[in-house]
Amino acid sequence: MKRATWAGLLAVVTVIGLFYFALLEPVPYVTFSPGPTVNVLGKYDKKDIITISGRQSYRDDGGLRLTTVIPSGPDKVEDKVSVLQLVTAWLDPDRSVYPRAAIYPETATKQSIKQESTAQMTSSQDDAVAAALGALDISFKTGVQVSQIEKGGPAEGKLRAGDIVLSVDGNEVRTLEPMTRYIRRQPVGSDVVFEVRRKDKVLERTLTTTTSTVEATDSAVRIGVEPCCHEFPFDVDLNLDENIGGPSGGLMFALGIYDVLTPGSLTDGKVIAGTGEIDDQGNVGQIGGIQQKLVGAQSDGARLFLVPAGNCAEALDGHYDPDKMRLVKVTTLEEALEDVKAWVKDPDAKMARCTR
Repeated sequence: MKRATWAGLLAVVTVIGLFYFALLEPVPYVTFSPGPTVNVLGKYDKKDIITISGRQSYRDDGGLRLTTVIPSGPDKVEDKVSVLQLVTAWLDPDRSVYPRAAIYPETATKQSIKQESTAQMTSSQDDAVAAALGALDISFKTGVQVSQIEKGGPAEGKLRAGDIVLSVDGNEVRTLEPMTRYIRRQPVGSDVVFEVRRKDKVLERTLTTTTSTVEATDSAVRIGVEPCCHEFPFDVDLNLDENIGGPSGGLMFALGIYDVLTPGSLTDGKVIAGTGEIDDQGNVGQIGGIQQKLVGAQSDGARLFLVPAGNCAEALDGHYDPDKMRLVKVTTLEEALEDVKAWVKDPDAKMARCTR
């Protein structure tokens, strides 16, 4: 063969090789795929997912399906999607592509993402129980947790985020408002003694109040606090696959707990799916991966999907059949309960629709 022919063949092989390696080159993106759904009224590992101890509970054959997504992390958070995987995901209407930086912090590792996801799930479950009991007018106790310390403020170096506030100047702390009102009324420059629980230790810390940033005549210790540590009058245990994490199952857990605590079937045997983070007051917040969750829900037979209001516009662009599954916008657990009850009686009932 002539030298020019050899050179041409070598060039072709080189181009093909470079193209092949380019397709496998990792890029900083994450793909989301539809994940399995879980009926929170059902069982996992031969045990009820929702178990009530110390109070009458009820079982039925309904379906309240928690929805999930499968990202290309966190199990492989150190890995990146290849160009070939990225193109494949872009062409698949059931999948979505996001910049990796929008999903995972730059310092994220498999272990750190797993820990955060587990912590979010635990907190979500606790808030779901509180929201469900609140909807049923069942009383329970709450606590107060330090969530933030202002740099240079009276609490810096003395309190830490995560500390549970037990008392202030000997006054037991159960809710936010009485604690903040007491501190606010002290003269600016007063010493107040915080008794806190930090892990397994009970500590006392004396803070000197400073001027409030809201009212110049009020005192403040410049910390962020939030409700926590609910003490319920009976036990509610949630038994779920440890691979399912994050806060987005809160709404469906709350609905499931409400159903198990009330006679009859909330769903009347029908299959309802949904998603949404929930706080202990029953407010429903938006989540990620809504389009993939719609695909999974419809695939598993759901005919009604509860969508957090903040996800409605994105949900309308999802790959689902509106003739088979109806989307309903919810902002609170109370609204979700009203919608479910109305839909069970009449699938064509008037409810809040998702709009752009």
